[in-house]
Amino acid sequence: MARRGMSGRRWWQLVQVVAGVVVLFFAIRQIWRDWDEIRASQLDWNIRPLLVLGSLAITLVMYALLIAVWRQFLRDWGQQLGGWTAARIWTIANLGKYIPGKIWAIAGLAIMAQRQGVAAWAATASAVVLQALAVGTGVLVAGLAGTQVLASTHPWVVPALWTLAIASAAGVFLLVSPAVNRLITTRVLGREPAGSPRPGTVLLGIGVNLMAWGGYGVAFWLLARGTLAGVQLSLVDAIGAFTTSYLAGLLFLLAPGGLFVRESIMILMLQGSIGLAPAGALAVASRLMLTLTEIGVAVPFLVLRSERPSVPS
Repeated sequence: MARRGMSGRRWWQLVQVVAGVVVLFFAIRQIWRDWDEIRASQLDWNIRPLLVLGSLAITLVMYALLIAVWRQFLRDWGQQLGGWTAARIWTIANLGKYIPGKIWAIAGLAIMAQRQGVAAWAATASAVVLQALAVGTGVLVAGLAGTQVLASTHPWVVPALWTLAIASAAGVFLLVSPAVNRLITTRVLGREPAGSPRPGTVLLGIGVNLMAWGGYGVAFWLLARGTLAGVQLSLVDAIGAFTTSYLAGLLFLLAPGGLFVRESIMILMLQGSIGLAPAGALAVASRLMLTLTEIGVAVPFLVLRSERPSVPS
């Protein structure tokens, strides 16, 4: 049974890698064809600090909400983490996504929480459930907002996005059921967990993750308005392009931090509405902004001392 399970996981990883390579190939091929047009375009940069700072502030608020939800999941499992400690673990572990393989952020979250006194099973289960909620709600948002972005330029993608969105919506809302939640955590841990999150907590997690994807899209929209003059990017297009491209980078196992994958998908999605060169500039600006933000919020926690464990080891 163990060998069969491992074989299944390897096949799923192989499918993800192949799908990611195919998507990346077509995206890079399209951008390569249009590269001369990108270089020839004259971009009108117009940096407006207040809008850029607003983009940063919204991103930080979304981080705080996600950390609060994680702490609530742990409380439902009878575990406690102080606010500073939880923020420290979450922000530092989040940097693990820049290591190829995509498991390091989840593993880092679980290991660091365990070192702060959280039970090993609760630390692991919370990391996995949070990732499932993020991906499930992200696909739902991408299906709703991304279809409008792609309808005019790549209509063949729309049915696939809607199918994924419906499947994700069903899967995410199944998590509200205590029985299903308990089954998932049992399968992940290989043992019976001591309790399960309340339906209200799971609903809160779904709502906050949906809000986070929307917030990240608003932050991207503000970044576009705060960096490029004359770019008419709608809010729905911003949310759809950011969420879809971020998920593509997240699910492609070989790209650290979704590098090149996220930018390629974002350019393909936005070039029809704002033009090829502005789409490329925004993809690069978004990458720089997000990377600097993720590193910047982690630095204080790396420098300053952490709290003592909240729960005896």
